[in-house]
This record gives sequence, structure tokens and C-alpha cells, in this order.
Amino acid sequence: MRRDIALGIYRNLALSAWFYSSRVCRMMGACLRPSPSRLIIAMLRPLKGNAMPRRTPIVCKCWLLLATIYIFAAPCRVLMAVEVAGKRPNIILVMTDDQGMGDLSCLGNPILRTPNLDHFYALSTRFTDFHVSPTCAPTRSSIMSGRHEFRNGVTHTINERERMALATTTLPQLLQNTGYATGIFGKWHLGDEDAYQPYNRGFSEVFIHGAGGIGQAYPGSCADFPPNRENKYFDIVALHNDTIVQTSGFCTDVFFQAALGWIKQCHDADQPFFAYLPTNAPHGPMIAPKRSAQRFLDLGYDNATAGRYGMIENIDDNFGLLMRKLDEWQMWEDTLVIFMTDNGQSDLQGRQNGQPVPLYTAGFKSGKGSPYEGGTHVPAFWRWKGVLGEGVDIDKLTAHIDLFDTFCALTGAEVSDTTQKRDGRSLAPLLEDPNADWPDREIFVHRGRWPQMDDPNDHKFDACAVRTEKWRFVNNRELYDIEADPYEKQNVANDHPDVVARLREAYDKWWSETVPLMVNEGAPFSPTHPQAERYNLQLREMGIPDWQPLPF
Repeated sequence: MRRDIALGIYRNLALSAWFYSSRVCRMMGACLRPSPSRLIIAMLRPLKGNAMPRRTPIVCKCWLLLATIYIFAAPCRVLMAVEVAGKRPNIILVMTDDQGMGDLSCLGNPILRTPNLDHFYALSTRFTDFHVSPTCAPTRSSIMSGRHEFRNGVTHTINERERMALATTTLPQLLQNTGYATGIFGKWHLGDEDAYQPYNRGFSEVFIHGAGGIGQAYPGSCADFPPNRENKYFDIVALHNDTIVQTSGFCTDVFFQAALGWIKQCHDADQPFFAYLPTNAPHGPMIAPKRSAQRFLDLGYDNATAGRYGMIENIDDNFGLLMRKLDEWQMWEDTLVIFMTDNGQSDLQGRQNGQPVPLYTAGFKSGKGSPYEGGTHVPAFWRWKGVLGEGVDIDKLTAHIDLFDTFCALTGAEVSDTTQKRDGRSLAPLLEDPNADWPDREIFVHRGRWPQMDDPNDHKFDACAVRTEKWRFVNNRELYDIEADPYEKQNVANDHPDVVARLREAYDKWWSETVPLMVNEGAPFSPTHPQAERYNLQLREMGIPDWQPLPF
């Protein structure tokens, strides 16, 4: 028994010696490193019976190497940290719609196949406690502004309450000011009226559909171009800068094509850029290319589940194309690539062989629109080759509101005194050192979506939450210890009245400061759909030209 234990200990020590010595050798540029088999054999050869090993030269060297590494490893990690502020990388932000933590095979989904995102995950620094808003337009508003969506007037996804306040200084405006080209490809969803459009909010290249989803139309200004109400997801029309164009193919493919052509153009011109690629997929309706959905139909899933899962695998295909192009163009060393999603998982149940079946949710009990963890906790994978660590997990509480100050820090963009007060903080310290001090914080969540013309104060505690590193206080009555109970199975509010009182007080203060900034409450509906008017006018005057994608 003692010998088995000793064998295990020495085997692990030998492997550790090989692993760390390999890392050290690579750091120092050495071309030789010890063989793991040689180390194991050498360390175990002297082990006879219950005797301790003899101090052979190679064993002594192994022990000396281990001791040296364990003494100096932590300081070396600090010394080798790369300062990221002002390095001015290109930034590619891919954000999918309604895809949750359970919608990736690298996070445990047993049905989906997402090999490209799985590979990207393995190469990335991952923020494992990263949060967004419970629904889509709010998340987009927070990324663009660095503050809670309600403080931009975004309290809904429709009804004129999806429009980001015109007083808000946007992230792409600041990036443009510092010499970046800025492009958006996919879903904007922060206002369809001209003043709210992305070309007036800091984007130099625009390729988008209208409204919050392809083919959607609601009372007021929020509505997509008329043809997309019939041709959903295939052969859509899209706004390319100042011209509506006719595309060919599946929408996600088209958005990636547009982004890749523009990225290559920027790369060839040696122009730093911010490429924002917010896909509308896998938002409903659940429509995917036949080649992507067929496998799930063959497994007996219903059309909606097959369509949704097919959209996710199609996203993976396109992300793989993006990765291959960045390889081909040798851009990884000066490009930060981020994959994230805009809210929690939209579908928690499907049907298989005619019977209801739960879909994989990575353990979360809720999804999109929920004030619980499943509504806001999303994937966030960051890769910047040679700068960020590969396979590194950062478990600090972080959020979408942090992207504004982070990107400004990385690019050297100046945030003036006239820029709105932000709720986020720069992630640069964590990118430089995943173990950096990160003070606890309070992140406020509210689903919004109260009925039009209602007083927001009547809905203060509807679907709301306060999140700290340890706690999640939900709906003004439930408290969960996230560190011990990440899937919120046990309400411990009665056991911690002091925590409940503290978080309730913080929420009250936040709410009172936020309500005056909800500038879209009570806004009258637009009598027309601006994107429909734009389409009909162009159709009469010049027609709708076919889109000619840039080569890549």
C-alpha cells in the first residue's frame, strides 16, 4: 500500500517536473527539455520495496528543478505579464443572440457539435462569471455605453423603449476618435429611426437588418425591411451603409462574409479596426440551413429544436472560417477576438420522437428574460495570441458594462468629462494578471418590459436581482449563495437578514438614481416604420441592387 502511494507521488512529481521544466525551457528559449518518460523511469527506478529512492544525480536534479520552479513560479508569472493598456489591438467582438451556457459542446452539451468554438475555448482566456442583461437590446445598449441599459432609456426591446438615448456617447465613437475603423455586421436593435442608426452612433461600416429580429414589425418605429417578413433568414435585404441591398444565402453566412471582407480590407490598409459581429441567430424563428438542421431531425427532434441547434452549428462553421482567415492573414498576435452571447438560453425544452425532453442548460434552472443566473450568466472567451493566456479561467465577477472602459484602455481612446458616467470598470488588470485584486461589486439586473405607459416604480421589483461575488438577491425576497450554490437551489434569505438588508438598500439607491434616466418612458409611437419607408423610397427611385461582397 505504501509503495503504491509512493509510486503515485513520484510519478506525479516527475510529470510536474517535466511540465514546469518544459514551460521554463520555452520561456528561456531553450531547445532541449527533459523527456517525461526518462524522468519517471529515473525517479522510480531506485524505488524498491518500502525504501525511499536513492539520491541519484538525475533525481537530485529533478528535485532541485521542482524546488526552484515552485519558489520562482509565482514571481515569474508576474514579471512575464504583458501590459495591455494602449497596445491598440484590432478587436473582433462576436456576440450571438439567445445562445446560453448550455449551447456549446465545450461547456457540456452532449448533442451539439461545436468543434471550432471548442478549439477557440481551449486557446482562450475565459471569464467564467460573466454577466449580461436578461434580454437583447438592453445588453447591446450596455456594451455601447458602459452603463446599465435603463440609464440609456432602454427598458424594453420594442415600443420605442429599445432606442438608445441620443445623449449617450458610444464606444465606437470614441474608437473612431482614436483612429479606428468601426464596423457592425448583423443585429443593431437600438433604434430604427435615422438619428439612432449605427452610422450616426460611431460606425463607419454598417451592414445590418432592422428591428430586433429579421422580419419583425411592431407598433412604433421598430420594424425590419418589408421583404424580410416573407424571406426570413434566407436571401434577406440588408442595409449596407446608405443603400439597401439584396443578399444571397443564409443570413449568418452573409453577415460573416460582410465582416470578413471588411476585416481583410482594413488589414490590407494597415488600419486598426473594431469589428462588431452581433448575429441574429439563434434567435427565433428557428430556421437553419438544411445541412445544419438535418442531423437533429434524424435524431428525432422537432423542427424548432432542429432549427435552433442547426443555427448554432452554422455559427460554429462560420466562426471556424473566421479563425482560418485570421490564421491565413497572420493576424492573431495583434487582434483580440471575443466570443460571447447577449442573454441566457432561450429554449430550455424541446421534443424528441414526439415527447417533451429537457434541453441541456449547463445546470441553470432558467434562461432568457430571467432575473436568475440562467438569464444573465453567459460564455465569454477572449483570445489575443501571445498576450492572453491559453486555457486560463478568470472567476471574478465581470459583465458587459466592463467592455466600454476595457476597449478604451486597450486602444488608448480618450474618455472625456462629457462622456456619461459608467457602471463598468476596465478588465485590463485581469487581462494582465488573472489573480489581480478585483474588489467586490454590485451588478443590478431588471428584465424591464413593463406595459407601455405604466409607471416604472410600479414594477420596481418585477424580475430583478442584485449580484455580488458571493450573493444573488432576486425579486426582493430570495437570496442565493452563488459560491456554494451556483444553480440557486436553496433560498437562504432567512439565514442572512443582514445581507438581504444591505443588498436591498443598494438596490433602492440604484433605482432612485436610475428612474430619471429612463428617457423613453411615455414616448409616443412613430406613425410609420422608418425602415419600410426607406425601402419603399429606394425601390421607387433606384431599385434594390444585389450585394457584392468584398473578396476575402
